[in-house]
Amino acid sequence: MALSYVDYAIIIAFFVITTSIGLFASRRAGKSFAEYFLAGGQMSWWMLGISMVATTFAADTPNLVTGIVRRDGVSGNWVWWAFLLTGLLTVFVYARLWKRSGVSTDLEFYELRYSGKTAGFLRGFRAIYLGVIFNSLVMANVILAGIKLGGVLVGATPIQVVLVTGTITVIYTLLGGLRGVILTDCFQFIVAMFGAIAAAYVVCNLPEVGGFSNLLQHEEVRSKTALLPDFSDMDALIPLMIIPFAVQWWSGWYPGSEPGGGGYVAQRMLGARSEKDATLATLLFQAAHYALRPWPWIIVALASIVVFPNLESIQVAFPDIDPQIVQDDLAYPAMLTFLPSGLLGIVIASLIAAFMSTISTHLNWGASYIAHDFYRRFVNPDATEQRLVAIGRWATVGLMIVAGAVALTLESAMESFGIILQIGAGTGLIYILRWFWWRINAFTEITGMAVSLAIAMFFKFGYPHTGLPELNSWQQLLTGVVITTVSWMLVTFLSPPTDRETLKRFVTKIRPGGAGWKSIRDELADSGIHVATGDSITAGLKAMMASTFLVYSALFSTGYLLYQSWLCLAVSLSVCVASAIALWKTWPSLQIDGPARASDQS
Repeated sequence: MALSYVDYAIIIAFFVITTSIGLFASRRAGKSFAEYFLAGGQMSWWMLGISMVATTFAADTPNLVTGIVRRDGVSGNWVWWAFLLTGLLTVFVYARLWKRSGVSTDLEFYELRYSGKTAGFLRGFRAIYLGVIFNSLVMANVILAGIKLGGVLVGATPIQVVLVTGTITVIYTLLGGLRGVILTDCFQFIVAMFGAIAAAYVVCNLPEVGGFSNLLQHEEVRSKTALLPDFSDMDALIPLMIIPFAVQWWSGWYPGSEPGGGGYVAQRMLGARSEKDATLATLLFQAAHYALRPWPWIIVALASIVVFPNLESIQVAFPDIDPQIVQDDLAYPAMLTFLPSGLLGIVIASLIAAFMSTISTHLNWGASYIAHDFYRRFVNPDATEQRLVAIGRWATVGLMIVAGAVALTLESAMESFGIILQIGAGTGLIYILRWFWWRINAFTEITGMAVSLAIAMFFKFGYPHTGLPELNSWQQLLTGVVITTVSWMLVTFLSPPTDRETLKRFVTKIRPGGAGWKSIRDELADSGIHVATGDSITAGLKAMMASTFLVYSALFSTGYLLYQSWLCLAVSLSVCVASAIALWKTWPSLQIDGPARASDQS
């Protein structure tokens, strides 16, 4: 596709603005580790919330949603919509605990919560496992989307896309650290949302589609528009609703949807200026992530069914694209080729914005693990702040090289999404319980991580050669959850518990609620230290449920408005209002930013 001078001007202007923001932030970025990787811990809630939304607005997400809709319909998105429960649990239970911990990375938490050499091993191993291996797989998925977009929209080869986008993103990330990432994310999110909405409007009015009303009446599209799966079809209901809501949301681990918070979400919470800012930031993230963003992508996906009814039609339209990567997710960039000059430049800039915001976040986050949790912890404990920043910058370059190489081996967004889900299957409950049950220890986490990874690798590479009956994705996920959970539960009770003094320090500092710490609080009380938690888990769970109905009803309301289903719209709006009122009434009992006192000495 040939871009006009207007398109090029828009794209160049986008790069100038983002680079300028990075240069502005660079004046402070190199001063210290906290400034480079946590923005000094002084960011406001709305900037952090928008930054998290921009990060999950990755260039691969529209492709993923398109692939899901074309295969399973709109209701197929419940495979990731169910993670809202995970996110809201983080908002109302864990966000303030993370901010209260005072750690620099979520991996530093391990040596706050656990004791001995196993805690140090767990911290160092996960710094490499998550920061390099897992992080590179996630980034490779985003780069794969860039390869498909670049191939369709500008005819670039995979190597060209990796080299050009990788170089630009690394330079931008090196400049401003996390502060630069957050500031640029806010600008990029506006560009990305405008581009997504504009693209949806244009493709709906293509002659082949004939407007949104005609789109909904198309024979192949009608069967794809339901917001809920057919409850009489267990083959659809089990993987799309039952498994995600009964098992997946609390048992799985996925970047950005970690039970109990973690990864770059924890990094943003730790960068907040207060517990209140950490809570509001994650709430804004969850609401925008699930209720605001999906519909423009869904509309384009539905329109693609009319224009490109099968993979063969995509291949015919783009004969120069490698047949190995012609999957349903390629339909999204294929639809963008119909955009007019000017708007095409804006949409390409929006996709570049989505790409850069995600990659820059993962680069900065992964580099923080390498610099803080591996290099400073195990290689050079006396490293200066400037040395840590330098190591982080070198790690940024290395991570980009690894991710680019991995991207060249992938074929579809759904493929790596499934791999990531399977790797984390069965570990989620550990990350929930470790804050509220003293018996969880470092051996628990090591076992969960090792067993879930081994099962994922077996299903990926070993099971197909066993001759056993084929298992679909949800059966593999459930198997992984059961085996992994049983394994780490057994190890938890058979292994030595965390040192009591470490547990006492943790309770005194974090002030977690719940009965799981009763024995520790009693020991502290016997020694004259009375810990006031100030947190109500019950209130947090009530707020979580109210917010769940609020966000889902907002998501449904938008859909029913587009579908012009007025009765359903009235019902969903009523639920939305009632849920908002319930959340408003519950909010005071959360006691966010309550007494700063960790304990009372008597």
